[in-house]
Amino acid sequence: MAGFGRTTDWLRNIQAHPAVEITLGRHHFTPVHRILNEPDAAAVLADYEHRNHLITPIVRRVLSRLVGWTYDGTDDARRRLVRELPIIAFRPTPDR
Repeated sequence: MAGFGRTTDWLRNIQAHPAVEITLGRHHFTPVHRILNEPDAAAVLADYEHRNHLITPIVRRVLSRLVGWTYDGTDDARRRLVRELPIIAFRPTPDR
């Protein structure tokens, strides 16, 4: 998630010059990325909140501070949130 919105430098940078490598633990890969559309981003966020229900109240408080309004986890609020804070998906580049 681009926590500071669509104009953050790192998001603009990967749009202009895609990432060369991503490291997750000991795994390295060349990524392709896409900014998720609103329905996909909302579904990802809903799934994250469901899987991490114990920390969901903390996540909601942090997200509320980032956007400047109370994010309560409703479907309407989730759609509004992902319009303001885009979610970016990274996948390994297909082997050639």
